[in-house]
Amino acid sequence: MADYSITKPIAFLFDLDGVLIDSETEYSKIWATINNKYKSGVPDFTSKIKGMTLVNILKHFPNPDKYDEIRDMLHDLESRMTYRWLPGAKEFVEWLCEMNIPRVLVTSSDDKKMEHLKEEVPELMGMFTEIITANRITKSKPDPEGYLLAASLVNADIKNCVVIEDSMQGVNAGKNSGAYVIGVAGTWPAKEIEPFCNIVVNNLSEINKKNLIDILETA
Repeated sequence: MADYSITKPIAFLFDLDGVLIDSETEYSKIWATINNKYKSGVPDFTSKIKGMTLVNILKHFPNPDKYDEIRDMLHDLESRMTYRWLPGAKEFVEWLCEMNIPRVLVTSSDDKKMEHLKEEVPELMGMFTEIITANRITKSKPDPEGYLLAASLVNADIKNCVVIEDSMQGVNAGKNSGAYVIGVAGTWPAKEIEPFCNIVVNNLSEINKKNLIDILETA
């Protein structure tokens, strides 16, 4: 746990899948299907790749000649997915909008997926001050590049930002950036991500305008 607390966060930096959108279970099935066909040979493959960009996921497969096929298969399966808000997520982001607190979406998703997300959850994209996708970074989580870029885009000190993540790679990216980290249990058990977070919640309905400051002050 970090040895400091934040009483006045300057910006909130959000992961997408497993934090805002209910999609991690479907993605595990999709990547298990792809892995079954193209054989990465990586133990616990679907867990290890969570939070990674597609470019970095592809490196786990031994035959680069198959990368285009894998990418096409992924986009085809993604196009059939249905995206929904996770409990409390929409309400929490709406409150940040009302308070005029900067909000940055930092996702490992590529632009193809984001196009489908816009079709499924059209209001989401307009709720963020900035959106960082895989196309805007060169290093995948747990590298902090995405979160450092997010803070700079809204002129915030990363140490005064709150990162909200669910995957092991994600919470480590937040920790490595120097931000205050809220972990969302589900994709990974709370006990496994807790050492890399300031606090862990089950979903964003546990964080609201009434208890946010208290949570941060007592973490």
